Amino acid sequence: MAAAATLIEKWNRVRIRHQHLHPPLVDLSKLDDQRRTFGERLADAFARTMGSWRFIAIQSVVLAAWVAVNIVAWAEHWDPYPFILLNLALSFQAAYAAPIIMMSQNRQAAKDRLAAEHDFQINVKAEEEVKAIMMHLEQQDELMLDILRRLEEQHQTLLARFSTSYRTAGQLGDPKPHN
Repeated sequence: MAAAATLIEKWNRVRIRHQHLHPPLVDLSKLDDQRRTFGERLADAFARTMGSWRFIAIQSVVLAAWVAVNIVAWAEHWDPYPFILLNLALSFQAAYAAPIIMMSQNRQAAKDRLAAEHDFQINVKAEEEVKAIMMHLEQQDELMLDILRRLEEQHQTLLARFSTSYRTAGQLGDPKPHN
């Protein structure tokens, strides 16, 4: 009985208890949304609008209408061929659109770098968790082998007792040994 208590105490001492030694995970999208300034939100909305098929379709219709109205002369020619006013308007649009879109892309690149760093941290945490699980499984293997050794010892002891008991019963002339 004392050996069993000692064995239980030994197992309690070497038993691995799982601990999370890392900070909790953070949702970077929510964090980024909270930190964005008005200008960043405006640049993102502008880039999202200008980078859509809807914008391209609307701009194509407006440009085609501008050219058609000025060529056919349904109205007074306010911008005759070679459409210098249209060229100026498109240049003005490009002069402002390019830097605004670049601001949005730079912010998105910074967000992507942060996400990549976050992914790396998650991978490190996952690796730590897997190592802890592997250590726990190795400890369980050791304990199971220890139990198997003890069972084998008990089995050998019982076999020795039974064989002694069988031989003793056979020497006394009993036709059947008692179990």
